[in-house]
Amino acid sequence: MKWTNSAWDAIKTIYTEIRTMPFITELSQGSLPLTKFQFYMQQDAFYLEEFGRVLAYIGAKSTDNQQALDYFEFGRNALIVEKALHENYFKEFGLNPQATTNKIEPVCHHYVHFLKSVAAFEPIEVAMAATLPCFWIYKEVGDHIVSTSNGDHNPYSKWIDTYSSAEFEQGVIKAKNHVDKIAEQTTATNQEKMRQVFITASRLEYHFWQAAYEKKMW
Repeated sequence: MKWTNSAWDAIKTIYTEIRTMPFITELSQGSLPLTKFQFYMQQDAFYLEEFGRVLAYIGAKSTDNQQALDYFEFGRNALIVEKALHENYFKEFGLNPQATTNKIEPVCHHYVHFLKSVAAFEPIEVAMAATLPCFWIYKEVGDHIVSTSNGDHNPYSKWIDTYSSAEFEQGVIKAKNHVDKIAEQTTATNQEKMRQVFITASRLEYHFWQAAYEKKMW
C-alpha cells in the first residue's frame, strides 16, 4: 500500500467532519454568511504567504532536482496564483488587505508555526507530509462541493472552481507522488513521524475553517 493511502485512511474521520462542518456545507449551498467568509479569506491570506515560504524551503532542502523544482513551483503558486484569487475576493467583498485591524488570529498562527517548525527541525520527508493535507483536503473538498452544489449562482463559485480544477488536481497528484516516493526511501520511524504530522495538519485544516465560522480571535 502506498504511504498516502494509509495516511488518508488515518484521517477518514477527520475528513468526514470537515466535509459535514457548517462552514463547508453552507459554503457549498452559497448560504455561508459573508462575514465568516471574509474572516476566512483574511486568515488564509496570512496562511498562504507562510505556506508558500515553507514549500520553497522544502524545495531548497531537496537533493532531487525534479522534487526541488516542483516544490519551488508549489511555493510560487501559493504566493502568486492563489494570492491573486484573494486579491480579487478582497475587492469583490470589500476587504482591505492593508487594514490595520488585519492580524493573524490564533488557529492560523498555530498552523503556520507548526509547519515552519516541522520544516526547520524535522527531516524533509516529514515536512513534505505536513504540507500535503493543505493540497489534498482542499481538492477533496472542492470536488465534494461541486458534486453537492445547489446551482450556478453561488457567490463563492470562484473559490470552488479553483480547488476543484484540473490544474489544481495536477499539483495534488505531483505532491502525493513525491511524498510516496520519499516515504519508500526513509525509515519506519520517519514514516511514523510523517503519519503523525499528516494527521495533525489535517486536524488543523478542520480547525482553520471552524475558527472562521466562529470568528475565533485572540
